[in-house]
Amino acid sequence: MGGLVYFSSRSGNTARFIRALGLPAARIPVAVEAPMPAPRAPFVLVTPTYADGAGHGAVPKQVIRFLNDPDTRAQLRGVIAGGNRNFGALFALAGDVVAQKCAVPVLYRFELAGTPSDIARVTEGLDKFWKTQFSTAI
Repeated sequence: MGGLVYFSSRSGNTARFIRALGLPAARIPVAVEAPMPAPRAPFVLVTPTYADGAGHGAVPKQVIRFLNDPDTRAQLRGVIAGGNRNFGALFALAGDVVAQKCAVPVLYRFELAGTPSDIARVTEGLDKFWKTQFSTAI
């Protein structure tokens, strides 16, 4: 199975979502000087969205720095994005930006720290997703 890598700001919403999933996950650090995780196996990125009113800055700088490593980016298989529905069309925009730039699918969007329904859907969806990623044709 693949893994999860996530970024969560000091607000902790994405970290709470990851904890509720109960799946192993590596965290992209908040501190700029801290070492980045270096996944060398396929992973799904979970990221919050931080956009201004025009959609600028949607992807956190730490996530950009993480994905700027070509070896890391080569292992990215999908993205799950968090956000706040109060931002309308900009809701979970970071997922769309990463998906477009890295040519991977947006697997799910959740609000703030997610709901029990979000957790169930993501858990089930990731299980199916990884099975299709790792299935082999006979």
